[in-house]
This record gives sequence, structure tokens and C-alpha cells, in this order.
Amino acid sequence: MLNGILVGGATAAISGLIGFFISRKITNANFDIYVEKAKAKASAIENEAHTLLNRANIKSKEIELEAIRKFESVKQRAKEDLHQREDDVIRKEQNFKRYKQSEEKRLHDDGMVLKAKKVDLQRNEKSLNSLKIKYEKKVDEALHAVEHSAGMTVDEAKALLLEKIEEKSRADIAHIVRRYENEAKNEAEKKANFILAQATSRYAGEFASERLTNIVHLSDDELKGRIIGKEGRNIKTLETLLGVDIIIDDTPNAILVSSFNLYRRAIATKTLELLIEDGRIQPARIEEIYAKVCDEFEAGVLSEGEELVADMDVGVMHPELMKLIGKLRYRASYGQNALAHTLEVAHLAGLMAAEMGGDIRLAKRAGLLHDIGKALTHEQAGNHIDLGAEICNRYDENSVVINAIYAHHGHEDINTIECGAVCAADALSAARPGARREVLESFLKRVTEIEEIASEHTGVKQAYAINAGREVRVLVNASLINDDESVLMAREIAKEIEEKVQYPGEIKVNVIREIRAVEFAK
Repeated sequence: MLNGILVGGATAAISGLIGFFISRKITNANFDIYVEKAKAKASAIENEAHTLLNRANIKSKEIELEAIRKFESVKQRAKEDLHQREDDVIRKEQNFKRYKQSEEKRLHDDGMVLKAKKVDLQRNEKSLNSLKIKYEKKVDEALHAVEHSAGMTVDEAKALLLEKIEEKSRADIAHIVRRYENEAKNEAEKKANFILAQATSRYAGEFASERLTNIVHLSDDELKGRIIGKEGRNIKTLETLLGVDIIIDDTPNAILVSSFNLYRRAIATKTLELLIEDGRIQPARIEEIYAKVCDEFEAGVLSEGEELVADMDVGVMHPELMKLIGKLRYRASYGQNALAHTLEVAHLAGLMAAEMGGDIRLAKRAGLLHDIGKALTHEQAGNHIDLGAEICNRYDENSVVINAIYAHHGHEDINTIECGAVCAADALSAARPGARREVLESFLKRVTEIEEIASEHTGVKQAYAINAGREVRVLVNASLINDDESVLMAREIAKEIEEKVQYPGEIKVNVIREIRAVEFAK
């Protein structure tokens, strides 16, 4: 039994050893295979690395050659640019030298001309003094000749000469007075109109200064964001629909509505106020409120026109004309409200027509309608005279009204008393102090023209336009202009201003001749 067990154990041990050696042999064989495979892969990788290295060397050489080529190209261009710049600098230096030489020559020539002019001026001054001395000598010789021929002394001759001059001046004055008296008799009606216009000029309405912006007050600054709307949708709708500029800035609790059209600006202001009061600010609501406000304004201007026509008692008038009269409240000319100007002209024209024996009602009617075209100039092309005449012709207005529309700006002659009254009233209303603001450019141009006219006269040192262009002071050289010549110069300047310059009222010309005697007490 024991022997069998030992034999079995020995057999098992021998079997295990044999299996161990066999597995080891197999493992070694597999390991050799793996080693061979690894060596093959390593060899392949090495070959591939050599290939990549060779390619990299070739690529680097190509890049190096390309860089060298580009460097040489840039270097060549830089050299060419440098040579060009050097040529430009040399050419500019040469041009500058030529310019410097020409300027030096010009300055030298100018200096020579100035020296020559200075010599000529000195020579002319000496010649002038010489002529003045000769003139005085000739006068003395003439006085001596008169003295010897008439048997009078110098004082007696001077007295006789002054007496003759005074008699001649009196005759001229009397002739002028008689001429004006005859003109006054022949043109009694014009003279009466002038006197009446001067009297009625005491009527001066309130000055209305029209601004170009309206302010809409807000209860809260948060409303600005709602007025702007999402992505600016609301404010774009407002500006497109209303035709105005809406200015939203840092001003607290306020926005500005800007437009030259007073009527459109008033509608926009009212629309914004209603929208703010309503609180629903959106494109659909904006269009609804705008349509409602437009209807209200149309009815309002018609109602106001009807009331004015009734108050003025000018008879029956077409509703469209009455609506346009109401719209004049939203028009301005040089800062003067058109409706206020129209009513002022109508009242003055009625007063003048009453004094001159004309038709009072017709004169008032012509005064009300003389500027009616101004209510159409924002919507239609053309000047207010042609537009006003066209609309009045369309509604069969009196020929006197048409004549007044054309004549108050000189497009036609005055044909009737009523038309003359309207033209005079229009001039009074527009030209009275404070009625209108004058355009700055035209004012500066007029002042410059006045100063230039005065400065062009011989002997004038300086000329200043003062008192808003209503007076010009002319300083003359006392050695060239005497007292009598100063009077003549003032008259000549005034006459030249009358002929060349357009101005309201009158311009006072002051010619000032000053002599200063200076001495020192030692």
C-alpha cells in the first residue's frame, strides 16, 4: 500500500518536473519570438526616423533658402526705397533753396518798392504842401486884385464875398422849400398817408418771440425709457409720425420737442402729453392719439379763424380761408408771430382807411388775408405771395385783396386806398422796434457796407458803425479836411449810403475833425 503511494508520488513529481521544463521551454520560445518582433519594429521605427530626419533636413534647408531669398528681396527693396528717399530729400533741399532764393529776391524787391513808395509819398507830401502854399498865394493875389479893382480892403472883400454866398444859399434853400411845397400839394394823398402812418405807429402790439423747441415735463425720469421703448421702437414711431425731433438727454424730468414747424411741434407736444397721461406708450396707441390730436387741432384752428373773422367784422369768408387764418398762430417770421402781425395789420389798415375815406371792412379783410400764404409754405412749394394769391383767387376773393397780397412786397402797384392802407400797416407792423429779429448775417453785412463806404473817402482815418448800425462816426485827418469839407463829406457819405445800402429807418452820419495842440511846461 505504502509502496503504491510512494510510486504514485514519485510519478506525480516526475510529471510535474517534466511539465515545468516543457512550459519553460515554450515560454522561452515565445519570448524569443517577441524579442524578434520587437527588434523588427525597432528597426522599422529607426528607418522611419531616419527618413523623417532626412525630410526635416531637406525642409529646413528649403526654408533657410526661402528665408535668405526673402531677406535679399526685402534688403534690395529697402536699399531702393532708401535711395529714393535720399533722392527726394536732395530734390526737396534743392527746391527749398530755390524757394528761399526766390523769397529773398521777392522780399528784396518788395523792400525796394516800399522804399520807392515811401520816397514817392514824401515827394507827394512835399508837393501837396507846395500846392497848398501856392493855393494860399493865389487866394491872396485874388483878394488883392479884388481890393485894388474895387477899392476895398481885404476884410471888406471877404465880407462882400460871404454876403453873396449867403444870398445864393438862401435862394437855393428857398428853391428847395418851394419844390417840396409843390410836391406836397401835388401828392397830398401820399403826404396824408405818411402823416397818418407816423401817427398810427404809436400802436405797437406785444412782441412775440417764437422758439424752436417745446418742453414736455415728466413726473418721473423712468418715463424716458418707456418713451424710447424696446430697441427705440416707440421714439422712432413718434419721430416718423409726428415729423419732429424728440431730444431725450440728462435734463431731469423733461424732454424736448424740436421743429421749425410750429403747428407740427404743437401737435407733437400735445400728443406726448396725452400719451404720458394715459401711460400706454406703444406704436398702435401713438397712432391713435396722434390722429385724435390732429382732428382736435384742425377743429381748433377753424374755430379760432371763425372767431377772428367774426370779431373783425369782415363779412362772410370761405371755411378753408378761415382755417388758414387760424393756422397763422403757428407761423412766425423773424420771430414775429404771423397771426399777431396779421391782426395788427388789419386793425391799422382799418384805421387808415377810415381816415382816408376808404372801405373799412374791405381794408380789414385785405389785412387779414395779405399774408395768408404763410400758412401754406410748410406744405406747398413756392413763396407766400404766390400761394396766398392762388388760394384767394380759388375762393373768389375781392380784387383789392389780391392787389394787397402782391403790392405789400412790391410785386404790383397800389391801385386802391384800401391796398395802400394795408401796405403802410404792414410796414409799420414789421419795422417798429422790437417787432422782428433781424438775421445776423444781413445785419453784419449792412454794418460792413456802411463802414466801407465811409472809409473810401479821401482824408478818412477811421469809420465806426455804432448804435446797431443806425449811426456811423467818421474820424478824418484834420490836416487834410477842414470844417467846411467835413460838412460836405457828411452829406456825400449819407447820400452814398442811401443809394447803396438797404436799411430800416435812418442812419446818422457824424464826421469828426479833431485838432490836438500839445505843449510841455518845463
